[in-house]
Amino acid sequence: MTLTLYNTLTRRKEPFRPIDPANVRMYVCGPTVYDFAHIGNARPIIVFDVLFRVLRHIYGPEHVTYARNITDVDDKINARAVERYPELPPTDAIRKLTLETTEQFHKDIAALGVLPPTVEPRATQSIAEMRSLIELLVAKGHAYVAESHVLFDVPTMPDYGHLANRSLEEMEAGARVDVAPYKKGPMDFVLWKPSKAGEPAWPSPCGIAAAGRPGWHIECSAMADRWLWEEAKAKLSAAGLAQPHVFDIHGGGIDLVFPHHENEVAQSRCGHGTAVMANYWMHNGFLQVEGEKMSKSLGNFVTINELLQQWPGEACKLAMLSSQYRQPMNFSEKGLQEARRTLDHWYELTSDTAEGAPLCADVLDALGDDLNTPQAIAALHALRSEAAGGAKPAAACLKASARLMGLLQSTSAEWKAWRPATLAVDEKRIEALIAARNAARKARDFKEADRIRDELTAIGIQLKDAKDPGTGEIVTTWEIKR
Repeated sequence: MTLTLYNTLTRRKEPFRPIDPANVRMYVCGPTVYDFAHIGNARPIIVFDVLFRVLRHIYGPEHVTYARNITDVDDKINARAVERYPELPPTDAIRKLTLETTEQFHKDIAALGVLPPTVEPRATQSIAEMRSLIELLVAKGHAYVAESHVLFDVPTMPDYGHLANRSLEEMEAGARVDVAPYKKGPMDFVLWKPSKAGEPAWPSPCGIAAAGRPGWHIECSAMADRWLWEEAKAKLSAAGLAQPHVFDIHGGGIDLVFPHHENEVAQSRCGHGTAVMANYWMHNGFLQVEGEKMSKSLGNFVTINELLQQWPGEACKLAMLSSQYRQPMNFSEKGLQEARRTLDHWYELTSDTAEGAPLCADVLDALGDDLNTPQAIAALHALRSEAAGGAKPAAACLKASARLMGLLQSTSAEWKAWRPATLAVDEKRIEALIAARNAARKARDFKEADRIRDELTAIGIQLKDAKDPGTGEIVTTWEIKR
């Protein structure tokens, strides 16, 4: 099987050639653990799980390292922890929130049937590596200390913006930059900053007296260094291969290209003197819900956990894979229904098939062509047609090939036994909350109105606001989310 991938860095599809076929390395940006992961977060988890499976198939499971991080130090975490656990000291609240949210994330994505990554580093476990990289950048003249901060000096990197394909002028014009008197330039970004009272804090690099914490971008550069370079160094040396600070694949959502991935590239390349950080950059497209951008204000914000209350994880996965990963995707109830019916039929046809069947060449060719999952699913449908006509080898091939994509992982009996979670509805409570929300909106207390809406969403209630054609007043209706 050959593998071709679209490389954001070069803007073309390229044959995948790993640095070391005995040690293929991939890094994907994981969640910031301050709240339930939403279905937009699920798309990269599912996409790069398929790539992980394909790489394992080609090179062998023992020869592929997949690192996906956990960001557990961040401004959003600090704010949410104090809001949710006001009775606890801030650092205890942060610890409680990140542990609980990480545990929930693991449960939710396990229900989607994805493989765990080879390693899952947490930012707070990699502070030493971050400090070392920051000090290296300062020593090389690519970063500077100012008022207890360390900032990356963007103009010292001549081709900054290459990954995002934007000039510095374009980025300055379109970016939301923090204005601070201690910054040399408007695009300079924070590598390290002083911690406020109650925030997580560690000894600062570069001789800064005040304790502090890392910026977001430096976390991923340092964790990729630790798990995809330091761990690989001895293997590369033993294989007689060159040892630049470069790994094979870096992935994530298209929204991360700028500034996060651009800044990762800047830090890693300038720190280690390499031409690239990773040889292949892959990004999945945006996700919409029922044709609209997912938003709490539109009432279509859906967490993975909420989705799994009403749909089996494999149906969610198949619905996601029905669109090519680089394209924008419309996630809809109709798509989930179609995925559920498809899997019903596939499970029925493969219930008594033997293990160890050969994989379908058409499925392999499709996946090898930049993870063309819609074409791979079409090939699975062709096998289904043969199997429905009584061809047992086709049924066995269907099962084996679907499993390569992380589908048909349950038994037929387990699949048939799945039922949606029951939802006990207290209509009086719901109506009272809606009335309180409407009152808050009339009083222009939108923070309280949003809080009530989020409370209803958390118990599976979806609100719909519409104007009464006669009075022009906003009328709110509700339904149980399915």
